[in-house]
Amino acid sequence: MSWTVKTLILPLVLLCLWRQTQACTCPPVHPQEAFCKADVVLRAVVGEVKADVKGAAPVMYRIQHIATLKGLEKKFGAIYTAVSSAACGVTLTKDVEYLFMGRVLGDGKLYISLCDFFQPWAALSATQKNLLQRYYMGCDCKIQLCYTIHCGISDPKACWWTDFHPLMMMSKGNQARNFACLKRSDGSCVWQQGAVVFRDSTDDNDDDDDDDNE
Repeated sequence: MSWTVKTLILPLVLLCLWRQTQACTCPPVHPQEAFCKADVVLRAVVGEVKADVKGAAPVMYRIQHIATLKGLEKKFGAIYTAVSSAACGVTLTKDVEYLFMGRVLGDGKLYISLCDFFQPWAALSATQKNLLQRYYMGCDCKIQLCYTIHCGISDPKACWWTDFHPLMMMSKGNQARNFACLKRSDGSCVWQQGAVVFRDSTDDNDDDDDDDNE
């Protein structure tokens, strides 16, 4: 290979490597796993955003607390995220109610990233809303990804997550939206489906149809 060709290829390789290091890469995480790993799970409406013009500090979104589903009972007034998607920062929509599964860092503030679970409350299936009350029962279970036709023999305390299975491409995330890997009386774990809609004083019109939203 000539010196000229090498000098053309090397910058391209370095550019590709640079882009890879600049990208935020997150492995698939089932909502139950995100729930179990989160410090705080809460419902809140997003308000004003405040960003550092120099990009030196995290972006802050004001939030209006609705309910705490896990963790500190503290009513957080804001949620923080990185300044860009390359750094795993998220973009939230004002006046939309979200379900956040976030982390509380050493500064006592609540943080969310692209690798955490966050969704508009109205986008959750009815069974997901129910499962939020049951995910903690499966925090000792393991959810194992299955990308192939033959997933092999699973640990008794594990459930195969097949939403990415070649034969399940039409599932639209059925296991993520409607199932939890929960422990049985014998200590083994199995997929269980949510059935009853999560209700509280802020939910007025939910029913048992998985496609219904608030």
